[in-house]
Amino acid sequence: MQQHDTIQIPIPDRQAAGRALVPLLAAYRGRPDAIVLALPRGGVPVAYEIATALDLRLDLMPVRKLGVPFHEELAMGAIASGGVWYLNTDVVNLHGIDGPTLDAAAERELKELRRREQVYRGDRPLPDLHGQQVILVDDGLATGASMQAAVKAVRDRGATRVIVAVPVAPDDTLAELREQVDEVVCPFVPQWFTAIGCWYVDFFQVTDQAVIELLQRAWQREQGRRVEAGEMIDASTSTKH
Repeated sequence: MQQHDTIQIPIPDRQAAGRALVPLLAAYRGRPDAIVLALPRGGVPVAYEIATALDLRLDLMPVRKLGVPFHEELAMGAIASGGVWYLNTDVVNLHGIDGPTLDAAAERELKELRRREQVYRGDRPLPDLHGQQVILVDDGLATGASMQAAVKAVRDRGATRVIVAVPVAPDDTLAELREQVDEVVCPFVPQWFTAIGCWYVDFFQVTDQAVIELLQRAWQREQGRRVEAGEMIDASTSTKH
């Protein structure tokens, strides 16, 4: 493996990718107005490492890519939680995608997005993003369609500042995102980009169960911090009487 700035290439796994992003996001350590939102499923192990190391809250920004028929890896757009759409008009026009094809893809992916929201979150309320600095995390970007939809979704929900953090992405995708967000963090920008998985040793699919377990761990840790903070407040109040 080669060491490329702060990250090993090929990247050992998603956990290693998250750890490599930690020092690049150190300015947000422990900030009460910052939150890490993972794009499931692949972004969750990456985001978990970041949130844990920097003592930040972790939550999700569910997004589903709209793949070109018979070439599903190529995104013609994406749909995010809250019904937010992003269309890659260049891809749509190049492949002659018509309205009914787009609608069918969106309907299918929206159904899966809602399933994931229910499975991962249950009855847990969505985090309030008003006045928050939101760090959006994925395991890499290709066209960036999913991240574009995520950015629009968090802006719509009142985020004050949006940061995109990914381990690997092509330069043209990052250039487009820089026009949409406040900060982009990406330690590896290969000259020749193929697929995200090509830059990983272990790029096995993340399961629903793995996502649930990581979220539960993060949310339990957050709850523990709140209890501890409450106890500290109670203790300081009791010493004044």
